[in-house]
Amino acid sequence: MTSSIWTEKYRPQTFDDLQGQKEIVEKVRAFVSSGNMPHILFSGPAGVGKTTLALVIAKQLFGENWRQNTLELNASDERGIDVVRVKVKDFARTKAMGNVPFKLIYLDESDALTKEAQQALRRTMENYTQTCRFILSCNYSSKIIDPIQSRCAVFRFKPLSEEEIYQVIEKVAKEEVLTLSIETKKALFEVCDGDCRRLENVMQSCAVLGNMITPELVYSMASVAKPKEVNEVLTMAAKGNFLDARKKLLDLMLNYGLSGLDIIKQIQKEIWNLTIPDRTKVELIDKCGEVEFRMVEGSDEYIQLESFLAFVVLVGNKQKN
Repeated sequence: MTSSIWTEKYRPQTFDDLQGQKEIVEKVRAFVSSGNMPHILFSGPAGVGKTTLALVIAKQLFGENWRQNTLELNASDERGIDVVRVKVKDFARTKAMGNVPFKLIYLDESDALTKEAQQALRRTMENYTQTCRFILSCNYSSKIIDPIQSRCAVFRFKPLSEEEIYQVIEKVAKEEVLTLSIETKKALFEVCDGDCRRLENVMQSCAVLGNMITPELVYSMASVAKPKEVNEVLTMAAKGNFLDARKKLLDLMLNYGLSGLDIIKQIQKEIWNLTIPDRTKVELIDKCGEVEFRMVEGSDEYIQLESFLAFVVLVGNKQKN
């Protein structure tokens, strides 16, 4: 995902600036303080600080020379087996500048590396331990081969909590002179779902239209339907009003420009807020999974969504009887 201007502007420069992941930050800080560290694997969802922490490590280790001593490769770069054998190996075999005895190679989204490239990387990590350390970042650690995982200290990142997201919101709002209500902060937390990068992108998009940010503007900019409106659709269907629920759902998708996958994910979250028995909620969640799978496999999203609403109506009728 492309970073916004604000994401780069508010990117932390030191360990103290980092939000969330306190346990991981403390352990990594200890590595840097000692001037030595193992190979590291960062695993977790997008926008929670993996790349930022890797860059902070480089800056704290090498100071002004961090760019010369750090090689950063992203999934957007060519990273086949030849790149690992040539570019990575050439960088790894040369000595670092300054007092630190090793260089740093950061491979972002390393779960996109082919299995062959990972096998080549495994040998490179082994052979050049004296002159180089690797930091690998991925969304799914299961896609990294076991020999690489066993060579790394693995740190699993969590989405930022509501309190941590609020701290970021308040910092950005103060710097950019923005006016936000408590409802707006809650809306921002709901749409970003613990992803700090998405939060800053949405805030920047909203700020272009004015310094006063409202919940309606947040949902509109994030292309997300209001939870209240999704709840209304499900409630109508549960009461047996299939045609009204179908019309409301289509209006939501058109007004907010949502795809079938977008809306089914919102429906899945909102099911838990319905005033129906827990057993019924479980049945609806199970149906959500089935509908989402069919959409991913290429089924018509409107037909699938209508079939889901029809299922909600049938479940609602069972409750009445």
